[in-house]
Amino acid sequence: MALFATHAAPAAVAAPVEHRFSPYDDNGGSILAIAGADFTVIAGDTRQTQGYSIQTRYAQKVFQLTDTTVLAVNGFAADGNNFVKRVKQKLEWYEAAHHKQMGIKSIARMIQTMLYGKRFFPYYVYNILGGIEEDGTGAVYSFDPVGSYEREACRAAGAAQSLIQPFLDNQIYFKNMTFPAGEKPVPGNLPLSTVLGLVIDSFTSATERHIEVGDGLEMYVVMNKGRGTEDLLAAGVLPDGVSIEEVPPLGEGGGERTFKIYRSLKRD
Repeated sequence: MALFATHAAPAAVAAPVEHRFSPYDDNGGSILAIAGADFTVIAGDTRQTQGYSIQTRYAQKVFQLTDTTVLAVNGFAADGNNFVKRVKQKLEWYEAAHHKQMGIKSIARMIQTMLYGKRFFPYYVYNILGGIEEDGTGAVYSFDPVGSYEREACRAAGAAQSLIQPFLDNQIYFKNMTFPAGEKPVPGNLPLSTVLGLVIDSFTSATERHIEVGDGLEMYVVMNKGRGTEDLLAAGVLPDGVSIEEVPPLGEGGGERTFKIYRSLKRD
């Protein structure tokens, strides 16, 4: 007769497993916009990535909304494409009801409302809206994914934001620069030729330093009515291998002109 009863050791209890689902991704790329006295330049690269894998070398990030307004989107590509589609749909409804295109200030407010309405399951998209105001001045509005926005002279977003924005702060807002008394330039008054050079330099540098930026650069230049193209077509402003085309007006418009510029971004 056994003195002690033997019992099987209890089975090990498995640790609880936490299940998570995230519909979001970051597809790389960068965008920026710079406003001038009577023009705005909105630009973005064409690379789309997932981690260190390149999904496509041409993914559009900059879209024309009206004859005076262009929207650049960056972040989760699927959300960005869906958001642009919804914005364009609302603008079509507005034009059909009012027989005119919506102004950039009203578009900025509409975008804010759309983003804030989805704040509990937001679009993972950073938006930069650029164009011409009703008074003929260049304007840039930047948004976070839940709708907070402000008007600025320049803004960058995306994978290379930490590289590009300090450069723009220095060159557009003249931060950390010293000038003789009374000679400091006013932000937003740089000539178009200078702004185009800054945009190209920004993306060329970002391409050299960031794997998620590259392949191609698309720039939209929105000019106020009566503005000539001398700065745009001036010799030496744009490097060789750049294609320029004038975008046909989407509606009757007020005489504003939009040009689309494309150049390749290559690492040597």
